[in-house]
Amino acid sequence: MNDLIAEKLKLLPSSPGVYKMFNDAGEVIYVGKAISLKNRVRQYFQSGKNHPPKVAAMVRHVADFETIQVTNETEALSLESNLIKQFKPKYNILLKDDKHFPYVRIDLRQDFPRVEIVRRVKRDGARYLGPYLSAILLRDSMNVVREHFPIRHCKKDLKKAMARRERPCLMYHVGKCCAPCSGNVTREEYHAMLEEIIAFLSGDTNEVLRRLTVQMNEAAEALEFERAAYLRDRIHAIESLRDKQVVIGTNHAMSDVFAVGRLGDDVLVFALFVRDGKVIGTERFRMDASPEEQDAEIMSAFLTQYYGESDIIPPEILVHTAPVGMEDIAFWLSQQAGRKVHLHLPLRGDKAQLAQLCYRNCIDVLEKDAALQKRAWERGEGALVQLTGILGLETVPERMECFDNSHIQGRETVSSMVVFTDGQPDKKAYRRFRIRAEAGGDDLIAMREVLTRRFARAKNGDPGFDRLPDLLVIDGGPTQLGVALDVLGELGLSFVPTIGLAEQHELIYVPGQDAPLELPRASAALHLLERIRDEAHRFAITYHRSLRQKAALFSVLDGIDGVGEKRKRALFDAFTTLDAIRNASVDSLSAVPGMTRSSAEAVYRSFHPDTGDDNAPS
Repeated sequence: MNDLIAEKLKLLPSSPGVYKMFNDAGEVIYVGKAISLKNRVRQYFQSGKNHPPKVAAMVRHVADFETIQVTNETEALSLESNLIKQFKPKYNILLKDDKHFPYVRIDLRQDFPRVEIVRRVKRDGARYLGPYLSAILLRDSMNVVREHFPIRHCKKDLKKAMARRERPCLMYHVGKCCAPCSGNVTREEYHAMLEEIIAFLSGDTNEVLRRLTVQMNEAAEALEFERAAYLRDRIHAIESLRDKQVVIGTNHAMSDVFAVGRLGDDVLVFALFVRDGKVIGTERFRMDASPEEQDAEIMSAFLTQYYGESDIIPPEILVHTAPVGMEDIAFWLSQQAGRKVHLHLPLRGDKAQLAQLCYRNCIDVLEKDAALQKRAWERGEGALVQLTGILGLETVPERMECFDNSHIQGRETVSSMVVFTDGQPDKKAYRRFRIRAEAGGDDLIAMREVLTRRFARAKNGDPGFDRLPDLLVIDGGPTQLGVALDVLGELGLSFVPTIGLAEQHELIYVPGQDAPLELPRASAALHLLERIRDEAHRFAITYHRSLRQKAALFSVLDGIDGVGEKRKRALFDAFTTLDAIRNASVDSLSAVPGMTRSSAEAVYRSFHPDTGDDNAPS
């Protein structure tokens, strides 16, 4: 504790307030509230034996502090929430997710308002519906609204449009707009339609379904079967949307339910959002909290941060764990909402079951995420660590390279270089080679050439090849591995760790070992080697296929008058495939850079020998 802090501690007031802790750089590292600033702040700088590790670490970095006095603890809670949101202090429990969920905005003060999706709620007097946790589901719902309610979508100034007596646009003629700009609908009729839309978007689909069913039956009686079928499909679409909402059997129209769960160092708050007795969505929120912080503290921090950014607060909030200062938070929520908000820890009945359901989902998410993280670790870092031990490498191979060859009947031989960084494909580092030597299908000749070219360029400082692999994987057995070792030796790079992976029996050949390694089929290290080998194979085949297609095209174009190598290449670049050139008109062919009208006609005749020039489509 420095002298400045010691002097400021003597001057602390006993009133409620908020305090900010600063580090040497002047950054806010912690924000807290207190009933008595004097008692609370002093506790940090007394004997640290009883401090939790996180608090002790924070105190060690405190170079200064400031206090702000308020009238009561509720004001302190509100100020604390705003300051945490502003500074995001390192040692506070923080809500990691900063998402802005979509809402539907309707300004009912206007005569003919639009129905629009927004991401932020403003205190502008408009009606907001939401939040909607699934943007996809909301878009589907809005598509249904636009399909069956002819509300306006345009942003034109209606007063000016009405004054000019504008004619209705296309949307009116296709039945998608009631054209208020032309005076085709009254304000009362329009607002009645808006009330139906609000009911539908709030989860009450019964009225919309009833109206569509009546229309469908009327269309069927009038023998308008196409319209009846269309309305039937719309009914099915709405029913599908409705079925995505889960009925929970509570009588409360609007509730949010939260539960805290943890697994290891992973802390999660899970949310159920209930509207009109239905769960309309769920969401998960990661929390940055230390192991010694209790669930009650986490819930308190979450509620103040979450609702500190939201102007839509339900009349009832259910929690699986009671937050610290529950009564104060409930009072603050009521002030935020401008009405009574019930913050409740249910112990029995359907509300308790709902809170328990929320908690079970929270734990389920944590367990599934942990399993996915374990799998990802095994596929990446875990596999690398395992491979390091199996091969006896000095360091974990951050960069792995694998080479493979491809040809057809000894022609158009190519090689691929595939790079994995930290156990994952690094496609920007991939390279491909067209073999120059007459390999004639000899895999060893091709392998020698590609490795020589790759590592010679590394020796010469080529920026694209200057980084050497931590592990070189050769597709093949001891013979292919021997070629690789010879090349590396000739170039003075024998220190590069190199292995061969033979596809038959998936045997791993390691230099200096008499017998190959045969790993268990479930081995993460083996799966990693197979992935990089298969990727090299895929990359080589893809390159070879493109060259083969190009060669086939060139061979067909050989012998055509006026079409040399440059024009063949230009045709290939423009049309890509032989079929595209065959189906092209003379005009399309002549439009290719470098082509003339006469050469285009010659190409066309070669594919259509029975068609005269006069009959060639243009």
